[in-house]
Order: sequence, then structure tokens, then C-alpha cells
Amino acid sequence: MKIYFKSILILLFIGILVFLGYQITSKIDHKNKVAHNIKTIPAFTYQNINGGAFTNKNLKKDTAIIFIYFNTECEYCDHEAQMIEENITKLKNVQLIFVSFEKIELIKKFAQNHQLTSYDNVYFLSDNKVTFAATFDVNSLPCLVLYDKNQNLIEKIKGQTSIKILLKKMNTQ
Repeated sequence: MKIYFKSILILLFIGILVFLGYQITSKIDHKNKVAHNIKTIPAFTYQNINGGAFTNKNLKKDTAIIFIYFNTECEYCDHEAQMIEENITKLKNVQLIFVSFEKIELIKKFAQNHQLTSYDNVYFLSDNKVTFAATFDVNSLPCLVLYDKNQNLIEKIKGQTSIKILLKKMNTQ
């Protein structure tokens, strides 16, 4: 009886180790796949604040791009938008794509509060299917995903960042 019980415990332990090993390798594979997919801007479709569709085909060619994943109630996101508003002339050669999973009305109000709706290089999008975080591998707010003019990934920045660092990374000083 003791041998039978020990055998079951050993098999159970081995089974748990195999399961955990599989889970870990699956997660690593997924992270590597996502990292590979965002080396260049992946295909996406979101809704702009006017109700129309905005896809990766709407992006301007030969222009650097910053995706800003934000929430209208996030204090750090608010400060990030304020910093962008104050330095918008320094970012005139960069497309700024603000993306939130919130309703269009809230996003539009946020954009208007920061007086960013009148610039032709600034877009506010609603991720109503909540796919941005998984597609671009972001899990914090705000999160900036920087791409060069050839749509190659420069860097992902978690949290608020200064304009000096942003401009340095985008090479637009």
C-alpha cells in the first residue's frame, strides 16, 4: 500500500512539473511571437473619434509614429498628453496615435481638453474590441510604442516619459 501511494505521489509530482514546464514554454513562445510581430507595425483596425475606421493603411509613409496607449482617468496619461500638448511643435514630424479601450465620447472629451484635435498629425482611436494591448504587447498605462519612419520598432516605453527622452529616441530635435 505504501509503494502504491508513493508511486501515485511521484507520478502526480512529475505530472505537475510537466504541466508547469509546458505552461512556461507556451508563454515564452507567445511572448517571442508577439515581439516578432511588433518589430514592424502590425495590421490593426480601430475606430476614430468621428466614428470612422482607422487602420495601419491610414498611417503616413516616411513618418515616425508614436502609439500612446492611455486611459482618460489615468493621471500619468493626463500628464503625458499635457506634455505632448506643450511640445506639439517639436513633434510636428511625428504621427501621434492615442489609443484607448474606452468609449469614443470619453476619448473625444480627453482630446478636446488637451486641445489636440486640430493637429493633422494627432489621432485619437477607440480600441472597442480591446485588442491593442495583446497586439502590441502592452500591459501598463500609459505605454508608448515608438516606430521610426520605416515603421520599424524603436522601443516600448512603460509609464510616463519626458519630452527630452522622447525626442532623443525619435531623433527629432
